[in-house]
Amino acid sequence: MRVTLPHQLGTEEVRRRMRERSHEIEGFFPAGMASVRTDWPSEDVMGIHVNALGNNVEGAVEVYDDSVVIEMDLPAALSFMRGMIERSVKKEASKLLEKH
Repeated sequence: MRVTLPHQLGTEEVRRRMRERSHEIEGFFPAGMASVRTDWPSEDVMGIHVNALGNNVEGAVEVYDDSVVIEMDLPAALSFMRGMIERSVKKEASKLLEKH
């Protein structure tokens, strides 16, 4: 799954928001369905590690000057939820990138 979201915030502001609010990613999934852990393997890449319904899902958020790319490798067992997860990620991540 790959979701690209445009932004006009600049990389520094996106990094700051992602670091401060990464704990909210768990809320992208239905309540109690997933646990999420994040890390920053590089300045512009946040790793996402999800355990959902007994499945481990690896992903990343890549920060660019004018967009954020969210990629997650959904296992076959969760493919039936792909559309729901994509919609939720787009909706919730877009809120994070709204210009105030």
